[in-house]
Amino acid sequence: MYPTTLDTAEKTAMNPFMPKVSVVIPIYNGEADLPELLECLFAQTYPSEHVEYLLVDNNSSDRTFAQLQTAAAHTHINLIPLQEANIQSSYAARNTGIRHATGEIIAFTDADCRPQPHWLESLIQPFIESDVAIVAGEIIALSGHTILEKFADHHQTLSQKHTLAHKFYPYGQTANLAIRRTALEKVGLFRPYLSTGGDADICWRIQKENIGRIEFVPDAIVKHRHRATLRELASQWRRYGRSNRYLHELHGIDLMREVSLRECLYVIGRWLFRDLPKYVIKAFFGQASLIDILDTPIGIYTARSRYIGQKDAKLPEQATMIDWL
Repeated sequence: MYPTTLDTAEKTAMNPFMPKVSVVIPIYNGEADLPELLECLFAQTYPSEHVEYLLVDNNSSDRTFAQLQTAAAHTHINLIPLQEANIQSSYAARNTGIRHATGEIIAFTDADCRPQPHWLESLIQPFIESDVAIVAGEIIALSGHTILEKFADHHQTLSQKHTLAHKFYPYGQTANLAIRRTALEKVGLFRPYLSTGGDADICWRIQKENIGRIEFVPDAIVKHRHRATLRELASQWRRYGRSNRYLHELHGIDLMREVSLRECLYVIGRWLFRDLPKYVIKAFFGQASLIDILDTPIGIYTARSRYIGQKDAKLPEQATMIDWL
């Protein structure tokens, strides 16, 4: 069952701005994510006649591509399965999608994201202004049950508000982003050998060239699951640290300060002997949650992980290369 929507003629009459949109989604071993993702694409309220969905398998070892082919053969939407088997990188996969795209607006999300029904319809609207080159939508959390998921939700870790407030230039994460095709024609595509930080890099290149401005649409929502284990959390924040290093090398942004092991031990010790007893008493009276109690140790864990990722990262020589249409 699909949500009841106006037909294309009615929507066009109400809102004549309906450009052709290409949605590019890289996928790696996404067999488990595909059914829910496809349901989200089927449910989009943007008229199907004006959108194509390019799902790019990035050399998966499971049945992702076979599932994509089957879905494309039995769907009412324009679903185009593609493969990027030469470079193992989500940015290379996105570039493959862009090269096959025919839309004037290129929208991006990820296989483990869940675009809400009005996502695309809302995300496209700011492009009615000719000086808008980039639009970012909001990323909110799927319901989580672990302490780590609840911690990330409390801090809105995935929210675009953090990246849009970057002091160098604002940028949007590719989990929920749209870019005007003409901007990509002028500055190039993603750096295909970059493993992280490519969303910031492409948004900054567009803004540096004064091609257009970036807009934020909080109602264009995709949902994403937070990391549920310490291993996943550390991996996420080390990746953020690598991104810091790569963007420092590419754009000269400041590196984060050192978070030493000595500082971590000091913070944890202060928490144990000063803050923890206070929070336990507050929790007893219903004035503090478990998230409040554990905020400091989880926070220092993520900060240390990010610093280690930054310290150990080295920008690969090939990662400076930019693909072009």
